Amino acid sequence: MLATRNIGIRVMKPSFLFQRQSVLRPFQKRFNSTAKKLYEPSQQEAQMASKMSWEEFLALRKQQRRIGVIGSAAAALLTMGASFSYLSQIEIDPTETLFGLDVFTVKIMATYRTKQTLFLKHIAKMRVDASRQSMNNPVPDYYGEKIGSLAGYRQWLRDCNEYRRKAREFL
Repeated sequence: MLATRNIGIRVMKPSFLFQRQSVLRPFQKRFNSTAKKLYEPSQQEAQMASKMSWEEFLALRKQQRRIGVIGSAAAALLTMGASFSYLSQIEIDPTETLFGLDVFTVKIMATYRTKQTLFLKHIAKMRVDASRQSMNNPVPDYYGEKIGSLAGYRQWLRDCNEYRRKAREFL
């Protein structure tokens, strides 16, 4: 079973989710492609995800983001320096490639990848409808990129609920 105690993933019955579709006018049906879909993890995904707690996952996610930002800056500086030193010494022929670049591959642990997939699908299910945004009511972290802890996740949920309330009351 998916770890529901910490993050509070709830599964709703499809009849509850799709009640309003029968009321839609024909010209509004084309917007259904952006409707939130119900996601139920498979048995294998749930078993793999249960090996890691949400606290551990969010801590790893926060660490991954920090390492990514620092690594990107360092890699950009090193690449600029190396490219400048290399390109300043050779005669450039526009018909040939400079570096025979291959696809970069990165190994990611299967447990982390599964948990990341579940987390992103959960974020997609819980996020707000961005079509109701305004200058006074911006969308809160649409992709959940800044969620780094359970407290951050709960704050994101509160921000989403506040956005929904303001959108409903036209503030």
